[in-house]
This record gives sequence, structure tokens and C-alpha cells, in this order.
Amino acid sequence: MKYDNIITIRSDRRFGKPCIRETRISVYDVLGWLASGMSNDDIIKDYPELNLQDIQACLAYAAEKEHRIKIAV
Repeated sequence: MKYDNIITIRSDRRFGKPCIRETRISVYDVLGWLASGMSNDDIIKDYPELNLQDIQACLAYAAEKEHRIKIAV
């Protein structure tokens, strides 16, 4: 999934953490909610400014970051 138009990084928003579009909701926030057991529908209900594509973009962003991590040998 291409997330470049959804995930933004600005130094003046959330200390430069990756956020969803122009909101102050970070990728970390969404991943934390999913990890705590919230469903996509729960998140969208609590944060109506988000949609399913935003949540999927957070997952794609995290997956790409994980893929880039160097492994110790």
C-alpha cells in the first residue's frame, strides 16, 4: 500500500512523529490501539476523522519500518 499521501512527518506536530494526514493522531497511537484489542471499527467510531485506509496506512508504514531494521549477526 502506498501511504505517502496519508502518513506525514512534520517537525511542528507531535515532535516529528509520523501522523495521519494533518491530524495529531500518530502511527504509534493507532498501532497501540490495535495492540490493545481495539478493532478498526472501534477506532473509527472513537476517531471519526480516521477511516479504514488510514489504519491500513499505519500498518503498511510499520511493516516497512520493520523491514528496514538491521539484524545483528
